[in-house]
Amino acid sequence: MPRVAALYRYPVKGFTPELQAELRVQSDGRVVGDRVLAFRFAQALHPETHDGREHWPKSKGLALMTFPSLARLRTSFDDRERRLRIETDGTVLVDAGLDDAGRAEIVSAVTEYLLTAPDAKRLRRSGVLPLALVGDGETARFQDRPRGFVSLHARASQRELGDAGDERRFRSNVVIDGVDAWQELTWRGRVRISGTAFHVQQPIGRCLATHANPDTGVRDADVLGALPRLNGQPDPTMGVLLLPDEPLPEGGAVIRLGDEVVPDWGTEEPGHRLEA
Repeated sequence: MPRVAALYRYPVKGFTPELQAELRVQSDGRVVGDRVLAFRFAQALHPETHDGREHWPKSKGLALMTFPSLARLRTSFDDRERRLRIETDGTVLVDAGLDDAGRAEIVSAVTEYLLTAPDAKRLRRSGVLPLALVGDGETARFQDRPRGFVSLHARASQRELGDAGDERRFRSNVVIDGVDAWQELTWRGRVRISGTAFHVQQPIGRCLATHANPDTGVRDADVLGALPRLNGQPDPTMGVLLLPDEPLPEGGAVIRLGDEVVPDWGTEEPGHRLEA
């Protein structure tokens, strides 16, 4: 029986994942505490609108696809105290709250770090500096897409990538065991996790963020080239996007380590892309 093997949330867009014992999913499909903060460029301090939804394009803020050196930073976010701590190589760069003074301190530390990193030239482009740390530390809003989703992939699939199969490269919320490689790409209809039904939306198209080594911040693997060869999809895909398929209880649905994962409505042959 497929089961949940790991759960992650990402409090700061593009930064360190936090391993969790459980995740709470909101009715809008977003995970509580996930992507509640983001570093935005000077010319992108306000959201765009897409299909009537607020959207913060990752191309206009700090993201692993353009700043792989971010992978070397280790963040921890205290969501009760609204306090962010960032370290690298065992050294604390900053530990501050989300008041105006704290945000300025955090932005200064991250900017100084990136200006000495291999990505520095991207930071010096027009309209990028000064950076701003946005978000209230509570509202999940800085996901890659205007619509909120839960992301899921199978460990068997990542293992097909050999040395590049570190699940941290793929930044999924839910990682499962107990299915064959790429089987999650064949799911159609619904999947139940601990009794809660989610509708399978589409495979997750991947970007250059997957090329960044999660420890060194160096692009050391051609993941985008390898994925279509391995899974037969027309584009580089790993994992699937899920949305709640039924009204959720007040406070959302809880996904826990070890929960059963049960596809409800059949499959399709590998290599056929699912539609949103």
